[in-house]
Amino acid sequence: MNLYERIPNNVNLSEDKKLQRALEKWLPNYLDWWQEMGPDGFQQKDVYLRTAISVEPDGWANFDFVKMPDYRWGIFLKPAEPDAKIGFGDNYGQPAYQEVPGEFRNSLRRIIVTQGDTEPASVEQQRELGKTCPSLYDLRNLFQVNVEEGRHLWAMVYLLQRYFGRDGRDEADALLERRSGNPDKPRILEAFNQPCDDWLNFFCFTMFTDRDGKYQLSALAESGFEPLARTCQFMLTEEAHHMFVGDTGLNRVVKRTAQLMKEGDVRQLGGIPLDIIQKHINFWFSYSLDLFGGEISSNSADFFAAGLKGRYKEQEQYEDHIVAEQNFTMKVVEEGQLKDREVAMRNALNEVLRTEYVRDCEKGLGRWNKTLADEGMSERLFLPSSRFHRHLGEYAGHHFDIEGNLIGAEEFEQRKAEWLPTMADREYVRSLMHPVVEPGKIANWIAPPATGIKGKPFEFEYVRL
Repeated sequence: MNLYERIPNNVNLSEDKKLQRALEKWLPNYLDWWQEMGPDGFQQKDVYLRTAISVEPDGWANFDFVKMPDYRWGIFLKPAEPDAKIGFGDNYGQPAYQEVPGEFRNSLRRIIVTQGDTEPASVEQQRELGKTCPSLYDLRNLFQVNVEEGRHLWAMVYLLQRYFGRDGRDEADALLERRSGNPDKPRILEAFNQPCDDWLNFFCFTMFTDRDGKYQLSALAESGFEPLARTCQFMLTEEAHHMFVGDTGLNRVVKRTAQLMKEGDVRQLGGIPLDIIQKHINFWFSYSLDLFGGEISSNSADFFAAGLKGRYKEQEQYEDHIVAEQNFTMKVVEEGQLKDREVAMRNALNEVLRTEYVRDCEKGLGRWNKTLADEGMSERLFLPSSRFHRHLGEYAGHHFDIEGNLIGAEEFEQRKAEWLPTMADREYVRSLMHPVVEPGKIANWIAPPATGIKGKPFEFEYVRL
């Protein structure tokens, strides 16, 4: 086959026969997975998609109509920097790793597999959403997110196949065998086993869970293992669109809800009430916080010491890249009370990254609240406490209210319907999910976007049905 046509790349794939054979064997299995678990009912439709064709800033993406199974899932790394150095940790300043260091092999493989597992998981979670799209514009954005999650899987599989031998090939196969929500073979991280079966969930997922992806990729983009750093640096160019879909999608839902509030009862008028939006924010934000790992983590310390995973914008934001002497103070539960604990900074790096993430999420809330204010509404949305509804780390096994106060299990059970989506809430949202597929038309519960894609108008036929 014409390898570049099938797998566009900048890693000299045509010259690496062993890797070629491995990927050529993996490709049919990937396509089988895509047909089985990719967007259901739309595989043969022409979709206006962008495809990564190079890493040049002024021309990396090509826009055209393509059927999703024919999408060119390429392998791209940001161009190498000459004399790259490890930017943090115990080996700070030494030459960057070009091959996998033997002593860090298992840690690196675990990092890559965990990141890789999230990519197909989100495609599986969103498989049925096309059938209830609010507009062709939104349908196209869903499929763009899906195919790029597929490309991000390719990016991680390239690293596994190229640098980890037989173990890597086995792990690459396993990435296609696990299934989101499957009781026997679930995805690795719990947020990726949660249902994402309506568009409010989808917008929350792309806002909050994909934003976790931004911070994980940014930390790995600092890695002293240069192939991983360069891979993640390019992935971040695509991840931005996924967060844009969630951020602007929720903003449009909020705007439409505010418009309907001025007309009367939002439910009677077929909109999504603010309290239901707030509960979905609480749910997805709290699950996404767990993706950063435990507040106190020996793994985070080991990954940093080895130069494998840095902090967000490690080189830009920090002067001390060794962090051997610093401490971090965090709140933990001791003897039934919240108390401050001082932790070695290296052991608190998950929490440092999570703090950056929360700050970024707050900017999104600010945009949505501005929309409410612009529509003349006094109501405001908010982020719950980072301790609320946690299933991993220092706060797992304890109960907190929405402000982060420690409460008993009984009180939490009595009040959780105030804070988290109930079955009735979910069924109500699902009852609004009727497909709107006429160009220029949109569902009643969401406002149209401010602009279209790539200069196209909202009325453009983004998906040819």
